[in-house]
Amino acid sequence: MFPPTIITAPTSEIANKIEKEVDSIDTFGKEILDGAIRNPNGDRYTDVLWIGIGGSGLGPLLMIEALKEYGQGLTFHFLDNIDPIGINQSLNRIQDRLASTLFVIVSKSGGTPEPRIAMQQARYRFESFGGNWAAQSIAITMFDSKLDKQAKSEGWLRTFDMPDWVGGRTSITSAVGLLPAAFIGSDIRKFLDGAAQMDVLTRNMNSLRNPAALLTMAWWKSGEGKGTRDMVILPYRDRLQVFSRYLQQLVMESLGKKHDRNGEKVNQGLSVYGNKGSTDQHAYIQQLRDGLDNYFATFIEVLDDGTGIKPLNNTNPGDYLSGFFQGTRQALTEGGKQSVTLTMNKLDPTTLGAMVALFERAVGLYAELININAYDQPGVEAGKKAASEILLLKEEIIRLLSDGFSRSINDIALSISTNSSESIYFIIRHLAANNNRYVIEGDFSDPKSIKIRIV
Repeated sequence: MFPPTIITAPTSEIANKIEKEVDSIDTFGKEILDGAIRNPNGDRYTDVLWIGIGGSGLGPLLMIEALKEYGQGLTFHFLDNIDPIGINQSLNRIQDRLASTLFVIVSKSGGTPEPRIAMQQARYRFESFGGNWAAQSIAITMFDSKLDKQAKSEGWLRTFDMPDWVGGRTSITSAVGLLPAAFIGSDIRKFLDGAAQMDVLTRNMNSLRNPAALLTMAWWKSGEGKGTRDMVILPYRDRLQVFSRYLQQLVMESLGKKHDRNGEKVNQGLSVYGNKGSTDQHAYIQQLRDGLDNYFATFIEVLDDGTGIKPLNNTNPGDYLSGFFQGTRQALTEGGKQSVTLTMNKLDPTTLGAMVALFERAVGLYAELININAYDQPGVEAGKKAASEILLLKEEIIRLLSDGFSRSINDIALSISTNSSESIYFIIRHLAANNNRYVIEGDFSDPKSIKIRIV
């Protein structure tokens, strides 16, 4: 059972459901690692192909990068895009271990194109080599979604819930982040306890004793409440290199809004980028120190250097790393640049959970200050809608060209009643580059001269 602080839910029913789900994830992960659950051939699982987009990919990636120990748990591979070359390379990497690979598909609605397309490619490759997809596949999705129905009708190995009230960019404390942690033998309860402890701290009504409020006020003050300064994330640990990417989605998707909750146009946002120290010493620190004063830095320091590396010739790598952190911080301060420093004694499941929760709460508080909804994403939805329209336009163009006649961009636009000549240009260019049945006549540097036909 959980410590009492873990679950704060609106109803006991929701709390009990959360407890049951975490118990199920914990048990399932241990059964996979212990060999109690094996593949259809009776062999242990060795790898995981994780298919998820946005927070469904970044959250798990952060968990693996930050917590996986060498030689411990399953080996992870990620399909977080639908780049054909990237998909092919990822599938090639596990070609010889397909039989011992678990396939995890994360899609809240079950209808998002990217995970669906990536899943189709992985399934085709696996079944081409005689694999039983259902026997080795796991779904993380909303109850009764398209993916949930498919997984249950086909008898997939396991299905975990992604509740409707859990957003992708805040899903790391759900099955989306807990399952990968369980598959590498990390303690998911310590991760949740760290987040819960931070929850308690961030409910303190005294702002000076509330770390999320302090962080929020720093953001507000630095960017004048309008996001006029970028947030540069500088973690001084390799394990946290992906944290800046994780925060890009959490912060920018939550705070980047055109309208406030009153419908007024505000164009709010807070841009995030970063890499890691001391790599940054040889990358963009030069500009941060001497260039545009359009950012504030967020240093993340971890005191514990761990074990396994000993000082040689009176040189300790950890001392040098700390020196670079202190030197960079001092140099920025002397240059009049703003920074915030977060210090952890060590990086482990508990402190990672606390840090994730800290930024989640800070995002929520900041959204209140600027009066925007942190939990919708109209810009993302607009992009998805536009992409769907492009794909429908492509199908219309293919049907039109099927008669073999040569047509210009203008001819196509008139025939299918659209004024999107630019979209037609991009579509026919891509068709011709990937299918030799489509022949382009004319010069791409002069779109008006272009004609396309099918042979």
